[in-house]
Amino acid sequence: MKKVLLICASPRKKSNTMQVMEKCAEEIEKNGLETEIISLRKMTIDSCHACGKCKKIKKCKLDDGLNDIIDKIRESEGFIVGSPVYFGTARGSLMAALQRIGMVSKSTDNFLSWKVGGPIVVARRGGHTATIQELLMFYFINEMIIPGSNYWNMAFGWAPGEVEEDTEGMETIRLFGENVAKLINKISE
Repeated sequence: MKKVLLICASPRKKSNTMQVMEKCAEEIEKNGLETEIISLRKMTIDSCHACGKCKKIKKCKLDDGLNDIIDKIRESEGFIVGSPVYFGTARGSLMAALQRIGMVSKSTDNFLSWKVGGPIVVARRGGHTATIQELLMFYFINEMIIPGSNYWNMAFGWAPGEVEEDTEGMETIRLFGENVAKLINKISE
């Protein structure tokens, strides 16, 4: 079965970012694909050391659980990341993970190329578009396919559950999930 892997970068146990990712995954599943959401909440992801070992060993030399995620990305047709906005940027652990994932892909078999997905961001007040732009750079440089929605993939919320009040944001995320699934299904025909 075709699969989409989603990563949630929120450090909170009951986070708005996770709620948004669950909404996206629900829509993808409605369209016949399997999903898995991985939380970085309890993980400590180190930044890339730029050692170049991944080219030789075909994985990252750092042993912090990211290679397990890389294996799951390799097996998936889609890859979506979700991040809270911290001081106008994506959460640091997500950026560290993406840089290492990208380095392993480019140093080995370009496993990210032609995967379908994109970023989702959640913030209390602002910084959404800058964070989406920051995350999009990962998708573009890795030759990934990013379907659109009816607005940018963002939602507003701070207190747990508050994101549900952003009906426009939640609809944007729902439609993005639907479009990811439709595109993966279309490519697979």
